[in-house]
Amino acid sequence: MPRVLLVDDDVELCAMQKEYLEAEGFAVQTAHDGEAGAAEALTGQHDIAVLDVMMPRLSGIEALRRIRQSSRIPVIMLTARGDDIDRVLGLELGADDYVPKPCTPRELVARIRAILRRTGDAPVAEGERTHIALGALQILPEQRRAEWNGRVLELTSTEYSLLEALARQAGRVVSKNELYEIALGRPMARYDRSIDVHISNLRHKLGTLGDARSPIQTVRGIGYQLLVE
Repeated sequence: MPRVLLVDDDVELCAMQKEYLEAEGFAVQTAHDGEAGAAEALTGQHDIAVLDVMMPRLSGIEALRRIRQSSRIPVIMLTARGDDIDRVLGLELGADDYVPKPCTPRELVARIRAILRRTGDAPVAEGERTHIALGALQILPEQRRAEWNGRVLELTSTEYSLLEALARQAGRVVSKNELYEIALGRPMARYDRSIDVHISNLRHKLGTLGDARSPIQTVRGIGYQLLVE
């Protein structure tokens, strides 16, 4: 039974979402402020965390920052509709995805399932288990692990999914629409820059390990490609 941590200071809304999630087969624990939510997320007892941005004691953004200091648990942010600043900041800090509020419990369930399908707990298909070696980049699908110049990359679930998708089609352009479906489990929405932010994070992490030039190249108006050395 997938374990979901739901962190929102709206107690009534939390209770409603908890009831719906449990009916859909999830085990749910709730917290009602950012400090308690961050502490609970770091216990290692949950498969995914859902954080509201606006919370007392510690905002969802600060809670995410604290979580990412020592954990790669998948995180979905709940953001005010149209609040692009919090949305982009959350993605830059390592959120896997976001859901604009108000949202239906059904939409939240769909986003949670899409992320969990791409975590280490999901079975890897027989044809996708092969170790991928592309110069300095090594991909180990069964462990959902990536290495660059022999060092393990500390990637979120979504970042790993994106990197593996590009590696499997190395040298070819992968459209943004395809990357949204692969990494986020949903179609690309108008004005949604989630994939762009995740790619920026990937480039930064590759760059901090000693390569001045990222192998992930933008193909304007289409998508991205991983260069083959």
